Amino acid sequence: MQELTCEFSMEKVGGRTLRVARWRWDMASEHLPILFFNGIGANIEAVAPLAEALTERPFIMFDMPGVGRSPEPLVPYNTFTMSWTARELIRRFGCEQVDVMGISWGGAMAQHFTLQHPDYVRRLILCATSAGMFMVPGNPAALTKMVNPRRYVDAAFMEEHFRTLYGGLTGGKTEHIGRLIPPSPRGYIYQLLAMMGWTSAPALPFLKKDTLIMMGDEDQIVPLANGKILEALIPNSRLDIFEQGGHLFMLTHREQTISSIRGFLDGPDRADTTRKAA
Repeated sequence: MQELTCEFSMEKVGGRTLRVARWRWDMASEHLPILFFNGIGANIEAVAPLAEALTERPFIMFDMPGVGRSPEPLVPYNTFTMSWTARELIRRFGCEQVDVMGISWGGAMAQHFTLQHPDYVRRLILCATSAGMFMVPGNPAALTKMVNPRRYVDAAFMEEHFRTLYGGLTGGKTEHIGRLIPPSPRGYIYQLLAMMGWTSAPALPFLKKDTLIMMGDEDQIVPLANGKILEALIPNSRLDIFEQGGHLFMLTHREQTISSIRGFLDGPDRADTTRKAA
C-alpha cells in the first residue's frame, strides 16, 4: 500500500480510541481545514487521494470504530455521539471551525454534525448521499452486494461486481481496491445500526450553511433523485451532477471533483445555482 504523506495518531475520545489522519495540519493556510466523514466500512486510505490532491488545505479524518485500524467498538454508537466525538477531536487539535465533507454513509454523518454543531461549520459538501430513511432506494442488485463485507476482503468479488456496486465509469478500480482494509464484522454492523431510522429531512430546511451536493447520474446505490431531494430541502444549496458517475465518482472523475470542491469552497456565499459538471 502506498505510503501517505500525513500524520497519524491514535486518539482516545469519550472512551473510544480512533485512528486519526491529518494532512498539512501545521501548514500556514488561509483556508479552513476539511473535516471528512467516510463511507460505510471505508478506511482512511480509501480517501487519501482526495486529501493529497487538496494541497492548499488542512484535512482531517478518522477511521470509525472497528474500521480500518481503529480498535473494535465495545458498545454501539449513534450519529449524536459520533458527532460529539468529531467535535472533540478537532478541538483537541486547536480547531474551532471547519468545512465539512462526507460521502455516502459519511454524508449523513456530515449532515448530522452540521446540524448538531453549526457554530463549528462554515460550509458543507455532500457526496453520493441522501437524507436518510426517506431516501429513494438504489438498485437492489447493488444494495445486496453493498452490505456484503466480502467487497472488502475478497478482491475477486470486488472486481467482479465493481460496476454493479458503483455504476458509471470504472477507471482507477485496481488502485482503489488495493487501498481497502476490511472492517471487523462488529465495526461494520455498528455502522449500519448507527443510521437505523435516522433522517435529516425535517431539519434540513433550517440548515443555513452553503451546501454543495455532488451526485453521479449512474449511481446504483444512492440514485441521483436523492441529491435533488437534498437540494430542494437545503435552502442555500447547489447540485453538481457528474455524467457517467457512479457511487465512486470521486475516483473516476477525480479532476472534476477537485475542481468542484475548490470552486465551491473558494466561491462567494449563498451558492444557489444548479450546474452540471462536464
